[in-house]
Amino acid sequence: MYYGFDVGGTKIEFGAFDRDLNRVASERVPTPGDNYSLLIETLANLVEKYDQELGCEGTVGLGIPGIEKAEDGSVLTVNVPAAKGRTLRADLEAKIGRSVALNNDANCFALSEAWDKSLQGEKIVLGLILGTGFGGGIVVNGKVLSGKNNVAGELGHMRMPIDAWLHLGDNAPIFDCGCEKKGCIDNYLSGRGFEMLYSHFYGEDKKAIDIISDFKAGVERDAEFVDKYIEMLAMVFGGLFTGIDPDVVVLGGGLSNFEYIYEEMPKRLPKYLLSIANPPKIIKAKYGDSGGVRGAAFLNI
Repeated sequence: MYYGFDVGGTKIEFGAFDRDLNRVASERVPTPGDNYSLLIETLANLVEKYDQELGCEGTVGLGIPGIEKAEDGSVLTVNVPAAKGRTLRADLEAKIGRSVALNNDANCFALSEAWDKSLQGEKIVLGLILGTGFGGGIVVNGKVLSGKNNVAGELGHMRMPIDAWLHLGDNAPIFDCGCEKKGCIDNYLSGRGFEMLYSHFYGEDKKAIDIISDFKAGVERDAEFVDKYIEMLAMVFGGLFTGIDPDVVVLGGGLSNFEYIYEEMPKRLPKYLLSIANPPKIIKAKYGDSGGVRGAAFLNI
């Protein structure tokens, strides 16, 4: 049995999956915001509870909105303050007496999608999240590619490529990033960045859903903006796909529901790829909010 935990800022979602990857148990509990001992106890109690209910010792995987430091296993996270700077994986292992796999939530999202039956034959699956932030995960032959420092897939903290930057024009904004750098693509491609760019160019704060609605209604300014954004997206994707060369790209997050992206990327991408390269298949994520807990469980496959 595979156990997965999606540890978020307000809730912990648990899921148990059988050997055929079917979900057989679910539970949600509040995340202890600043009590580390209670966080460990909460996770351990859920493991013990479902061991008893399911009559086995399940493997354990944790997905968190953060990164485990390679040198000492301490966790870098903002949304789960109780775990910040703590050796979460090692401490839970000591508590439950078995090994624990841990990875960030974007990697778990990508892994969940890669283990869908329709994608299991694909060598490289790239998951990209166009949500509050922009991030990703790279799955190669069914395993997360984490890298030396566990930061592989942190694509949102690459800088904007020069062609995309020039495409924004002479008045292109330089956005500060939470990673303390400037010009990270997280702040341009994400849903938040979509709104920030609109505000920068037109002096009006407007929600992404309203921009898209007015684009569909034929409002000229919104149509102009969406065209600019989609072209920028193709430019950035072109660089990412050249470096990673994925078989399939799965999009998640709020902007992934904008069907125009899937219509336009196959048309616009080729000019930003090497002449011998064909664009990868780009599809919408299938598992939505359950992707994190699924991917966390599948870290142990």
